[in-house]
Amino acid sequence: MTGRFPDEHAEHLLRELAPQVLSAVTRRFRDFAAAEDAVQEALITATLKWPQTGLPENPRGWLIRVASRRMMDYLRSEEARHGRENEVGIESARQAEAAEMEPQSDEDDTLNLFFMCCHPSLTPASAIALILRALGGLTTAEIAHAFFVPESTMAQRISRAKAGIKSSGAHFSAPTPHERAERLRAVLHVLYLIFNEGYTASGGPQVQRVELSREAIRLARCLHGVIPDDPEVAGLLSLMLLTDARRAARTTPDEELIPLDKQDRSLWDQAEIAEGTALVRDAIAKGAIGIYQLQAAIAALHDEASRAEDTDWPQILALYDLMKHMSDNPMVALNHAVAAAMVHGPSKGLELLRALDGDPRIAGHHRLDAVRAHLLEMTGDYPSAITHYRLAASRTTSLPEQRYLQLQVARLIETPQQRPS
Repeated sequence: MTGRFPDEHAEHLLRELAPQVLSAVTRRFRDFAAAEDAVQEALITATLKWPQTGLPENPRGWLIRVASRRMMDYLRSEEARHGRENEVGIESARQAEAAEMEPQSDEDDTLNLFFMCCHPSLTPASAIALILRALGGLTTAEIAHAFFVPESTMAQRISRAKAGIKSSGAHFSAPTPHERAERLRAVLHVLYLIFNEGYTASGGPQVQRVELSREAIRLARCLHGVIPDDPEVAGLLSLMLLTDARRAARTTPDEELIPLDKQDRSLWDQAEIAEGTALVRDAIAKGAIGIYQLQAAIAALHDEASRAEDTDWPQILALYDLMKHMSDNPMVALNHAVAAAMVHGPSKGLELLRALDGDPRIAGHHRLDAVRAHLLEMTGDYPSAITHYRLAASRTTSLPEQRYLQLQVARLIETPQQRPS
């Protein structure tokens, strides 16, 4: 054993090792669901032991040995329950326990785990839970806490996900070219959802769930490491970095929300901005432009402006125009309306918002009301702006967003009301 080390070091190392250990154990025992449970138990054991006993000389081998012993126990239990010998499983377990537990290269296996966790039979919510547990090394309790659901609910969601993979007959093997093309989009979407939930929590008392956004960045780095030449993988990592760079400036010490145009830009993380900008520049140069690259390019334009008034809104609008042609996404259309308002005036933005009122995917969403309120305020129609700020506040489950929107109402009530002639 080496010397003792802080708990946060253990946590980072365990999450980094989780996919490598799971891939090795799954490859040996050919049972993803049981291997995932065994690896979780090994991670929990390490969390409890390593801070007291010190870091093993071979942490990955240590985890694989412990997980393999759990698999041995599981296979023997299954043998006794079914009253028959599981010859293949028991022999694999014996070999794993006896052999030197140095795993082979985990590069392909890590990618296989991403694809397995995003199997087409799973819902996005199930895929998110499975990726955070299998690839992120988070416990069921940690995932449940992050998404404000009871641990029992999250446990059922994860169990259904693993059962879905098992019933689908999916094997732990390299995907076919068709499966890779099909599932990579799903993998990127799940990582995008994890990051968004961390950067802007959908509910609860905090604006951000930093542990989730950081984990999404770590997993995106992992994916970029195994697919370094894919421009959309690089684009997503770039988008995360360029967005996360503003994290320190987004809230007051009291967790009050600060909008982008009011943020102290000296607090933005310049190292993340530089890395993200380089990633998106290199990705776009490869010629295959995708949605994540375009979003990253927009984020870069925001980050490059030293003042809000220096933002290159015409170029941002042009990028949103391109995105609208590539994706039928109401949030893209909403952001496009904002950019149009910044270039052509708030009336143009309000005109574009009317087209979204009939879209059931966003009609009734608090962000549509919040944007409309902001544009109405820009026109000087304060009574209507107050109405929509109140409506937006009533529709969000995020307490910081509620407070921010209610503050806008109070501010406008105290402002002399006017309408442009």
